[in-house]
Amino acid sequence: MRKPRFPPMVIDIVQTALSACDGIEFSNLAACPSCGGAVRGYDMRKKQFASIIENDKKRIIHIRVKRFYCKSCKRLFEADEPYYPDTRIGSPVIDLCVTLAATIPFTRTATYLSMMGIVIDRGSVRNYANRDFGTIPTADMFGMHLPLSILSISALAASAGEGRSIIGTEVLAACGFPSAHRAALHPLSTGKKGDKRQEEKAKKEQETDNP
Repeated sequence: MRKPRFPPMVIDIVQTALSACDGIEFSNLAACPSCGGAVRGYDMRKKQFASIIENDKKRIIHIRVKRFYCKSCKRLFEADEPYYPDTRIGSPVIDLCVTLAATIPFTRTATYLSMMGIVIDRGSVRNYANRDFGTIPTADMFGMHLPLSILSISALAASAGEGRSIIGTEVLAACGFPSAHRAALHPLSTGKKGDKRQEEKAKKEQETDNP
């Protein structure tokens, strides 16, 4: 089967959108999503947002997401971020998976994504395409339906120009967030050693704040 030809503009739009997210910080959380209690900053984590091919080399796009500790229910929550629940890559990549898979088979979807310079396996494409992420807004461009999240982020990057990075709140708005993540990552106490250390650290921080 002959591989489809993509207009260079489509590839540029996708690559620009994902590359523009590299290093962006997401650090906003107004209150505890579980109990509405006051939160304070806990730590900052680097998370994989996408994996792309750039200049024939694999490049991992990372973002930075702040975690918060709720003083009331003692849970950790992440800041509003452009991820769907229980996923490990940015929502714009999943939007592309779902949008393409709505009209073509999974294997061809994976091929299309590869031609756009996105590194993702067929199993993940099938998994995301079979899940319900709600209605994903799209726009018709060059005979293809592309998610508005990708188009909007690419437009933000183009308008920012050199010397200015787009910010987390702009990306969230482009992706239709905040926020899909409204469940606690985990309680601090689960019986595991790592969580035990986190609990002790949180208690010490609380004692410092409330002598």
